Amino acid sequence: MKVPFLDLKAHHEPLREQLDAAIAAVINSSAFAGGPFVASFERDFAAYCGAQAAIGLGNGTDALWLALLALGIGPGDEVITVPNSFMATAEAISLTGAKPVFVDVDERSYNMDASLLQAAITSHTRAIIPVHLFGQTADMDAILGIAGKRGIPVVEDACQAHGAFYNGMRAGTLGVAGCFSFYPGKNLGAFGEAGAVVTSAPELETKIRVLRDHGQARKYYHSHIGWNARMDGIQGAVLAVKLKHLDAGNACRRDHARLYDELLREVEGVVTPFAAKPDQHVYHIYAVRVKGRDQVLSAMADRGISCAIHYPVPIHLQEAYRGLGYRQGDFPVAERCAREFLSLPMFPELTGEQIRFVAAGLKACVNADPPPESRD
Repeated sequence: MKVPFLDLKAHHEPLREQLDAAIAAVINSSAFAGGPFVASFERDFAAYCGAQAAIGLGNGTDALWLALLALGIGPGDEVITVPNSFMATAEAISLTGAKPVFVDVDERSYNMDASLLQAAITSHTRAIIPVHLFGQTADMDAILGIAGKRGIPVVEDACQAHGAFYNGMRAGTLGVAGCFSFYPGKNLGAFGEAGAVVTSAPELETKIRVLRDHGQARKYYHSHIGWNARMDGIQGAVLAVKLKHLDAGNACRRDHARLYDELLREVEGVVTPFAAKPDQHVYHIYAVRVKGRDQVLSAMADRGISCAIHYPVPIHLQEAYRGLGYRQGDFPVAERCAREFLSLPMFPELTGEQIRFVAAGLKACVNADPPPESRD
């Protein structure tokens, strides 16, 4: 048996007729850049999240960047986030001219450790970006409480948390803005690049809409220096179709996670994901922690099981951020996770048979004798 890490063909095939019709409608109308299909998806996604507005954008990086620009963040400012995220979280901060400041993550949830947040705040702190890693929301009560006392806006990086909840509220609606990526492999994925910001702050919505379209509120009249960050019409149409199936897909992911948990619970050397509230997690990624991760990854591939690593180098240790002066050991939990995370196959169409095969393979690989050079 071979088990892929992700199977987009299996995901799209049942929706093929609806997706073909949606794309044909865009072609027939020639509404390719922005336009009615994007506007329709924006209304649907805002309603789904429970926000007043959604602004469709070119990708998740645009979402983070423009949300920060709309808040007035720029050179001389600092934005606090975590080091165990995709590079885009920090890139968006840097693109405004501000400085990323990192805090370590909680040992169980792998999200921002709120107990470390206060010490990272300075007179230059202008925003906080918690990352809802792998589909589980950060400790937003604690983060919002600390930020609120200082009047610091919180922008959620919800790029992996489509449909996740925190105490009954959707991810992306707890801070002043929530940023989403619709990269094809996400729980809600486009047919290419796409993203969005959701917000219930009218002034922020207006600014982001202007910034995404070259700084113009109406054609050829530019009030700001903006960017071309519009969502394509085809992506809006495709996402509108797939949004109707998001909750069902997330429910499948939770079922898969429960089965993985059950099968791996007693496997020595495997740390399964912690879920504060399993029914609110959407399991974009099911990442376990293992020693000798690279050897296990290779051994799993030999068994026909495709796994992945998220993320092998924490952001503070990336060459691009050498200038910030961080060193190995500054964020020990994030660094340990980078060495140990192994992401197992996770997508709605996985079968129980496949999950059992993956779990059995992982047990065998973890218990196998490592090569001499990898032994502690």
